Amino acid sequence: MRLGAEFFRRDVLEVAPDLVGKVLVRRLDDGTELRERIAETEAYRGEEDKGCHASKGRTPRTELLYGKSGVIYVYLCYGMHWLMNVITGESGQPQGVLFRAGEIHDGPAKLTKFMQVDGSFNGADIWNSENIWIEDDGYRPEIKTAPRVGIDYAGDCWKAIEWRFIAGKE
Repeated sequence: MRLGAEFFRRDVLEVAPDLVGKVLVRRLDDGTELRERIAETEAYRGEEDKGCHASKGRTPRTELLYGKSGVIYVYLCYGMHWLMNVITGESGQPQGVLFRAGEIHDGPAKLTKFMQVDGSFNGADIWNSENIWIEDDGYRPEIKTAPRVGIDYAGDCWKAIEWRFIAGKE
């Protein structure tokens, strides 16, 4: 079953762990479908979260974070890797989930490269798209938490918070 808009209209700390175990699906122009089970996510929550892009306030780059939930937020990391997020919660409250890893592709850049996701997906609805969506097939892995990765700039408090959600062993 494809996830609908309501799934994403919840707080990021509910959506991020709930996405672990779901299946990310990308339909290519030729009809081929790429699928990968989501194995790891990270939550970013509001302007107060120094790890979140919105911590510096509203800018052209972060405008999507303040908008409607279920929208894809893609950005270029280190000038060469596209990373994909989905906006969650209520409009005006910037928060999103980073797709950190799939079962096979163990990093956010590897996952987006496999899925052939780039900046052209920025602003697309993940719940109402013909070429990218998330399915729930009923699989529910055990979830472990850990500190987020790659946000040393955010300070010790925000770096140590366990807002990374990882599929554990059954």
